[in-house]
Order: sequence, then structure tokens, then C-alpha cells
Amino acid sequence: MKRTHKRTQTVAKPTGTLAIVLGDQLNRDAEILRRLDRERDVVLMMEVRAESLAPRSHRQRTALFLSAMRHFAKELRARGFCVRYVELDDEANTQTLAGEIDRAIEELSPRALAWTEPGDIRVRIDLNACAERANLKPTVLPDGHFLTSIETFADWAKGRRRLRMEDFYRWQRRRLEVLVEENGQPRGEQWNFDANNRRPFGKRGPEGLPPKRRRQPDAITQSVLALVERELPELPGQSENFDWPVTRRQALLALRQFIRNRLSSFGRYQDAMWSGEPTLFHSLLSTSLNLKLLGPSECVDAAVDALDAGEAPIESVEGFVRQIIGWREFVRGIYWLEGPGYRDRNALGADRPLPHAYWTGQSDMNCLATAVGEVLDRGYGHHIQRLMVTGNFALLAGVEPRAVNDWYLGMFVDGVDWVTAPNVVGMALHADARPGSTEGVLGSKPYAASGRYIDRMSNYCRSCRFDPKKRIGPEACPFNALYWDFLSRNRTPFRANPRMALAMKNLDRIPVEELDEIRRLARTIRQRLSADDLRTT
Repeated sequence: MKRTHKRTQTVAKPTGTLAIVLGDQLNRDAEILRRLDRERDVVLMMEVRAESLAPRSHRQRTALFLSAMRHFAKELRARGFCVRYVELDDEANTQTLAGEIDRAIEELSPRALAWTEPGDIRVRIDLNACAERANLKPTVLPDGHFLTSIETFADWAKGRRRLRMEDFYRWQRRRLEVLVEENGQPRGEQWNFDANNRRPFGKRGPEGLPPKRRRQPDAITQSVLALVERELPELPGQSENFDWPVTRRQALLALRQFIRNRLSSFGRYQDAMWSGEPTLFHSLLSTSLNLKLLGPSECVDAAVDALDAGEAPIESVEGFVRQIIGWREFVRGIYWLEGPGYRDRNALGADRPLPHAYWTGQSDMNCLATAVGEVLDRGYGHHIQRLMVTGNFALLAGVEPRAVNDWYLGMFVDGVDWVTAPNVVGMALHADARPGSTEGVLGSKPYAASGRYIDRMSNYCRSCRFDPKKRIGPEACPFNALYWDFLSRNRTPFRANPRMALAMKNLDRIPVEELDEIRRLARTIRQRLSADDLRTT
């Protein structure tokens, strides 16, 4: 069939302000939109290959961004905005953000530039360079989507020897008046119900899961899915079962469904894992929040309303609220506070390549095969799969942080740089410690665990050929050898970390001969990381 060459959807009138709206800034109430003159100003939105190729983006992640952007542009036009929209297969597309901004400036000759503060340091640098080349001083607006501005977080952090999320979270609760009594004390008489929220499922597995519902892609999404398959065939993952919210209306429906069907059980089982159930009781709202289709306040308000109505217990509501106003705002603050170079930190000197299994899902380790397989299938894994399976393995095996970060950024549908870098470099890999410190910026200790943790929190080990109770031998779980070898390799810095004292005492109890065998097995496993898979036979 003959291809039709598209041209950029542009305008034929003098341009006042060229307002740049990025793919993760789809906030219909953004200040930048309120400031625009709909008769003279132009909104610029761009689909470019570079944003899907460096790093390589999952097919569903790319389709999610493009479909949500196209729906948003359609809404803006219906509201009377003038939109210059560059589609991926436009014949004049330069395929980079900077190239498309430069082209728009050349063709429209705007008198001013404006944008909302981007969530990616690299993009901020590119935008500023475009403005400098055009000799235009841009208007840069803060991202009002967030509850804590970059400046407010910096003020909170100033003078603190350690930055801890729990301290920030309690400060947020009081500042925002969320789940606090009139006297400033926490509702439910405690700030944190985390101890209640670490339950595994019983032998029968999760019960009371809501029925799975498939959101059928509309015409715009279907055309985007076809576009991605045609124009970006080299992208990883598959797109056949795409069902992520791409509009404000769909995002609100997803929020209502979570509150009604899963919030009540979310808290107690938020750290549990189960084969064949990738979503369990998790909210699946991170994509809508990160694209700005949903606001954090409306998510928190909906959860607190459910508590007030007796529809969800305090431990579930508090756990969800903590993720929204605590963790999400905290990692963004860390990202901007630490600045350029944060994502390249490597405090533990990890230098191994990313295992090929992270692209194929092929491994004799059932937990890793399951977690990676679900990412390939849907571009999604919940936070414990990310932290304690794929992240934990990369930490213990000594995989180079930049490679791991790029994988998470590209392979998860909710991946954006301000989220991914702190969660991967800081939380999962404990790579963000400043020189001379034994503690990380984001976390005081590494989140490292042996196979016993995975066995306790999932059913993955039941179908695995490895034994999570064994440390050496052909049946020993690779997580075990890697865990004890990791502690042994980093013995010096970890001994100076008070939160690692118990782990180091346990390491000292292992007989010398057994520890030598553990080290040999761990070396063998690490040497296989550049092989085609992580099979050990």
C-alpha cells in the first residue's frame, strides 16, 4: 500500500508565544494554558524517535505517550487552542525535541517562548539551548501538578545531615493536613502502618481480586499502536494487550475502580507477589499521575473519603497516601536537589553488564523469569517486583547502575527520569552515596535480600528448580550466593553502617570454607551475565 507522507499540523498566522508542552505534561489545568492568548499563541507538541530510542522504550510505553499526547492535542483544539502537532511519521520531522523546537521557531517566528519546568534534566538543558540559539528569553513556569515545589523541598532539606523519607512524609502530612487530627497528631494514633502492610498471601494465593477488565483501544490508540509497530519495529516488548488510560476521563475511571475494588486490600498485601497476577491490589495509577492526567490531591482525597466512609481500613489508606505525598514527592525533590550527574553515580563500583535475560525473560530463576516476562508483556511490574527481584538481582550481581537505570526508564510504562533515577540509582542499587559516606542519599542501607525473602513473599520458588534455603551446591538459589558474596565484597563500608550490623554479624557466622564456596559460585553467576540468558546448567 502506498504510504502517504504527512506534513506538520501547523498554523498560518503570526505567533505571539510558542508554548512547548511535553509528553508528560498533559495537565488540562496547567498554568501555561491559562496564560495563553488563544488568538495569537501556539502550543507545540512533538513526537520524535529520539525519545523512544535513547534509551530503548517499551512498545507500550511509547504508544502510551503518543496516544495520550494525541488525545490531549485533540482536547486543546476543542477548547480553542492553536496546536502545532508534529507526528512521528511527518516527512519534515527532525526526530529530536531540539530539532523540532528549532524548526518551529524558524517557521513561526514567535516573539516569546514558554514552557513548564520539565521533569528531566537533559530536556531542561535542551530547551534552554533552543531558547539561547533563538535569542529568546523563555518564560519557565513551575510544575503546579506537584504538592511540593523544587524550592520548598530544598528549603526542607537545608541543614539536615540526612534526608529521610519518613521525616519528609510526616512533615508533609502536617503541612498538607492529610490524615492528621486537629492537634497535629496522626489519625489512627501512628504515622506509619508499614508493619501491617507486609503480609504474604496464604497457600491458596490472593483472594477477592476484582475481575479483570480490558479497556479496548479507541481509533486514536489503535492508529498509534500500528504506527509504533511500523515505524519503531526495533523496540522491545509487545503491544497486543495495551489497555492503559490515555485520557483524563479514563484516568478518573481507573482511580474510581481502584478505590472501589482494590484499595481495601492494597495495604496489607502491597509487598506480596504471586505468579500470574501482575497487578494484584495495586492502583495502576502511576502512568496517569506521571503523564499529569491525574493530580496527586484528587487521588489522596479519594482514598481519605473511602476511609471516612468505612470502605477501606486505615493501613491501606495510609500506605497509599504515603506513596503519593511521601515517596513520590520525596524522590522528585532528591532528583532536583542532587542535580546533573546523579543518575551516573556508582558508589559501590558495580561494573557488570545488564544480563541479556532482562530483555528476553529467559532464566532458570522463576522469580526473575516471571518479573521480567510481565514487564515484556505489559511494560509493568509492581514496586516489590522492581525493588526485590529485578533491582535486587542487579544490586547483588554488581550490574553497572547506568545500564540498569536505562532499562527501568525505557521498559516501564510509567518511566520518567525524575522518578526512575532516584528509585533505581538510590533505592534499588544503593549507588548514590556521596564520597566518604557509608549511607546513600536516598536510603541509609542497601535493599539487599536473599532468596528467602522472595520465598516468603511469593509463590515463585514453588515452581523453581532452585532451593531458596540452600546457599551452595547445584540446587542453591543464585540469590543466596550473590547476597552473601555482596556482603563479603562490601564488608569494609558496610561495617561502618549501623543499619547493616545484623547482616554483617550473620555473615561472620558463615564458616570460612562455606564462604569460599559461596564466593566461587557467585563469581560463576556473575561471569554468566553477558551470556544469552541466566541459565546455570
